[in-house]
Amino acid sequence: MDGSDESLAETFWAVTRQLRHQTKRALAPWEISPGQARALGVLMRHGALRPGALAEHLRIAPRSATEVIDGLQERGLVERRPDPADRRATLVAPTAEGERVGAAIRQARATEAERFFGALSPDDRDELTRILRRLRED
Repeated sequence: MDGSDESLAETFWAVTRQLRHQTKRALAPWEISPGQARALGVLMRHGALRPGALAEHLRIAPRSATEVIDGLQERGLVERRPDPADRRATLVAPTAEGERVGAAIRQARATEAERFFGALSPDDRDELTRILRRLRED
């Protein structure tokens, strides 16, 4: 197929696959899954969160968030601690190592994104961003 017969959806999925492979390569040095990297990024942006709130940010089931948190905690990247506002509740927060790893991952992903989207002109990037944000809203 030369591309002219490829549908918009097929093209989109092909680009998505490329981005997924690129993300896995970018995360390889830290032996962290894309889901764990996303969770760490959310915690770095929002600070300590209850597990349920983290699940909402990630748009995953609370049980899945627990598994992600467990994996990050086993690696020393997050810690669970009591919520000072409600001692019955738990907060999840990045550790110092989690902050360091999270910052390194953010930089690696930014470098990979620049490489990937570097083929586009600034105007094309702006237009693609606008289109993708519109699709995300629907």
